[in-house]
Amino acid sequence: MMTPIRRPPDERMPGIRPRPTLGRRLDALARAAFPGTCTLLLMLLTIAPFGFADQSMLLPAITLPSVFFWSLFRPSSMPPPAVFAIGLLMDLLGYLPIGAGVLTLLILHGFAIRWRRFLARQSFALVWIVFAGMAAGAAALLWALASALTFRLMPPGPALFLAVLSTALYPAVASLFTLAHRSIADPEQA
Repeated sequence: MMTPIRRPPDERMPGIRPRPTLGRRLDALARAAFPGTCTLLLMLLTIAPFGFADQSMLLPAITLPSVFFWSLFRPSSMPPPAVFAIGLLMDLLGYLPIGAGVLTLLILHGFAIRWRRFLARQSFALVWIVFAGMAAGAAALLWALASALTFRLMPPGPALFLAVLSTALYPAVASLFTLAHRSIADPEQA
């Protein structure tokens, strides 16, 4: 005689479930908004007057790994409209030509979404190497767009520095976001 297959209880299975309370809905909304909000707060923190040399490069160097990480591991919480708003804020705060940061972040987001199924299962080192290549491409694109939109050839040194800085900051940003992703930002715990 065949034994019936026992399935664990799942919230997505049909049946009668109680309505989610206001607190649970607010909790789920906060967890879903965490990636974008955290990225915006980090961006605002980088423009605080700390007096570092080349502090203006911190804004795109923090924004690139943030958008890449959340697009790769929580794409539903980092949709294209949020990436657009983050890119527009990066353009405004970083004194970039309007649209340069928006286009760069949307392309980075698109690549992260496109390669998500492959990269999400890989080791950290491989994801970091892929991000290094994407950061170099994003820095080159920012340089090209800034040169084209200002009608003069910009020096390539800052773009190279941006690529190296964002690649160097990725492990720290990714480790903090991984902890948050597994705890306070996890939508499964809502």
